[in-house]
Amino acid sequence: MTVLINGGGIAGLALALTCHQIGVPFKVFEATPEIKPMGVGINVQPTAVRELFDLGLEDKLSAIGVRTREYGLYSKHGLHIWTEARGTDAGYDWPQFSVHRGKLLIMLYETLLERAGPDCIETGWRATGFSNVEGGAVLHLQGQDGETREEAGSVIIAADGIHSAIRAQMAPDEGPAKWGGNILWRGTALGKPYKSGASMVLIGYTGLRFVSYPISEADPETGLATINWIANLKFADGADFSKEDWNRQANLDDFLPQFEHFNLDWIDIPGLIEASDEVLEYPMVDRDPLPRWTDGRVTLMGDAAHPAYPVGSNGAGSAILDARRLGAAFLSHGLTQVALEAYEADMRPVTNAVTLMNRVAGPDTILDVVEARSGGKFEHINDVIPQAELAAHADKYKSTAGTSVADTNARPRTIPEGARFAG
Repeated sequence: MTVLINGGGIAGLALALTCHQIGVPFKVFEATPEIKPMGVGINVQPTAVRELFDLGLEDKLSAIGVRTREYGLYSKHGLHIWTEARGTDAGYDWPQFSVHRGKLLIMLYETLLERAGPDCIETGWRATGFSNVEGGAVLHLQGQDGETREEAGSVIIAADGIHSAIRAQMAPDEGPAKWGGNILWRGTALGKPYKSGASMVLIGYTGLRFVSYPISEADPETGLATINWIANLKFADGADFSKEDWNRQANLDDFLPQFEHFNLDWIDIPGLIEASDEVLEYPMVDRDPLPRWTDGRVTLMGDAAHPAYPVGSNGAGSAILDARRLGAAFLSHGLTQVALEAYEADMRPVTNAVTLMNRVAGPDTILDVVEARSGGKFEHINDVIPQAELAAHADKYKSTAGTSVADTNARPRTIPEGARFAG
């Protein structure tokens, strides 16, 4: 009686830690030969942070991340549009964290090994498909050398990302991920924190946007922190770009000239870009929501289930919430198809709505409204857009995503303290 977890990213590791916490037998299979701290900065909303705290990770998370205090929108000329508090400053009972994705991944991985031992995860095994059998499911695996094997368990959870082989078997006609024409360039560099010192800022508009936030505390001697940044350009339909080349090493000439005039008096955007040791290129893609995630005793989670544009700070957080809701479903229904269907009924409607909303009405689309109405220049923002309209847009997004202060604080624990799986 075992949960087979296909994928050792944030989603899979969060589920493994949840299974260990409640006493559910599990095994993780990861395609790469070694789990490494890849990626750049991400944000984890209070809804997901509370789940990490409930896993006993508060001190470890605090050691690697920054408690985000505010979220600010600015025109391409650096003019202030809107700022809202974040985390505990906004009234949540839990903080929001800005953190390096690789550090979060390794923290989860090392914690899992400490708690469950090294035998709980096998690297170098890529899933090629699955079979449902009487009373369980079989995961089909292939090793680095081409060797194949099968692993039987009670249920299979696919946490193998946007290019999931399990999803491809469930939806064979889906095709490749969908590119909407935006390319992101991402990097980190040492710089002086701006605004509150723990501020996330978005500058420009959809076709020409810069996002930045610190992912480390400032060094007390130098005053410098690690600053995460994202440069976003939109290309015309039919533009020739490698849409499936993920995290490719970037050429600064492809995007830096468009941002050279973004040298504002409180943030040196060209300087941050040029000071980065490594810059990665990422095509902003997603997939259409699926009508189902579950096939017998197999289901999807994380980016395998609901890959969405990286706006609204929902990616890693949604994966963590998936893990915890799966744990709650196991406690209520055992390691059964009923448990997987209960989890899907809980999570799929919300994440599907967020995926579609991120395409057209993410929290940053106010930038586009301001650009369209004023070209990013104004004496007073109220002359362009009333504060009530700004607040209503922000509230609508949080309401759709289920991340409002009231919803988050009022929601009971996903997994009751001390709950254990009865078997």
